Amino acid sequence: MPVKSIKDITMMKTTGRAKVSHAVVVIFLEFFAWGLLTTPMLTVLHETFPSHTFLMNGLIQGVKGLLSFMSAPLIGALSDVWGRKSFLLLTVFFTCAPIPLMRISPRWYFALISLSGLFSVTFSVIFAYVADITEEHERSTAYGLVSATFAASLVTSPAIGAYLSATYDDSLVVLVATVIAVLDICFVLLVVPESLPDKMRLSSLGFPISWEQADPFASLRKVGQDTTVLLICVTVFLSYLPEAGQYSSFFLYLRQVIHFNSATIAAFIAMVGILSIIAQTLLLSLLMRTIGNKNTVLLGLGFQMFQLAWYGFGSEPWMMWAAGTVAALSSISFPAVSALVSHCTDPTQQGAVQGMITGIRGLCNGLGPALFGFIFFLFNVELNELDPTDSSIPKGPTEKLTIPGPPFLFGACSVLLALLVAVFIPQQPRVAVKTCSTSSARPPSAAGLQCHTPSTPSDDDIEPLLQDSSM
Repeated sequence: MPVKSIKDITMMKTTGRAKVSHAVVVIFLEFFAWGLLTTPMLTVLHETFPSHTFLMNGLIQGVKGLLSFMSAPLIGALSDVWGRKSFLLLTVFFTCAPIPLMRISPRWYFALISLSGLFSVTFSVIFAYVADITEEHERSTAYGLVSATFAASLVTSPAIGAYLSATYDDSLVVLVATVIAVLDICFVLLVVPESLPDKMRLSSLGFPISWEQADPFASLRKVGQDTTVLLICVTVFLSYLPEAGQYSSFFLYLRQVIHFNSATIAAFIAMVGILSIIAQTLLLSLLMRTIGNKNTVLLGLGFQMFQLAWYGFGSEPWMMWAAGTVAALSSISFPAVSALVSHCTDPTQQGAVQGMITGIRGLCNGLGPALFGFIFFLFNVELNELDPTDSSIPKGPTEKLTIPGPPFLFGACSVLLALLVAVFIPQQPRVAVKTCSTSSARPPSAAGLQCHTPSTPSDDDIEPLLQDSSM
């Protein structure tokens, strides 16, 4: 669907002004629909690819992640010009498009999941949407609310999906998820207002998107020219890579190795989800006020490293429950990082920079599952021997492994590196070099705001992605 047509459709009149609650509802509905499909997804994956199940899962997610990485900067940059609503509708539609195909044609379902990576960047548009309508001191709380909503959508949806699948069949679960996805699309189309002020969009219309803005590798090269952005992006990559791998295989790991049944797994998801909501709202807001943005990121990474190490060495159910509690506390990391980015980013580049961060996460969504599956394979922990529809306790080997979860231990090492990198994110404001020559390529209304006199000589006139701010 051409961008122009989407823009015309989304110009339909909506009432009220843009609010964070609009972003919250969009995220909740989208991920609630996908959460319902947790059990059917495992079943269809197992039936479609009975051998090398997790290798195929890694390949599918890898293609999706690569496409997300390639498209996120372009979608973010276009949303800075055309507005957020058009691209919010685009991303929600294509992200949810594969759902009805799960029962109609499983192979086309997995093919469309891979291709949907081109538009599966809802979070980048949502965070730019929130940045448009909040002040700097409000953003960490707003981002925490959005991330908590993601966790809330997973509190009950997997359990509901598993119950409907066991009581009726997977077709009903897919139907309910499809209805919720359509409701989400209609909500964006009919209720969600545009967040980007008209004057900012109109002043940008005469400045077309360049290939440099759309090229993800050009964005990475530009990242390297700003030390702060580089440190943040490396931190995101090293911390989210194990998180993506963990999410792809953890539920089957609990059943195969730790011997959780379906009801216990549903309770575990609910517990972690509820604690994550508390952590990303009340705890995050308190930490941001007391210890600051950077230290909140460091604390979240510390929690993440601890819970991954516990998952890696833990062999008893109570250890998983305890580590799950720590995992909920670690969920403060991403909203804190997003707030850090938004505080440092030019208002006219919120979509582009958030899109770049989401692109890196998309790349991790591809690499993480494949990497975890390969490490499980190397250590002979076979996750594809268990029928996902069987709710009984698996009849696995009884011997205790020294390291039951090798990929999680690898993830802890990766997060340790992320923690060491994050330590070097500057805490004191520094003077950015922004020249009038680079600002002249921007809209007139923004150019005057971006011309600063450097306090020290500069080797080039390239404008950094991030403005200076206190970390």
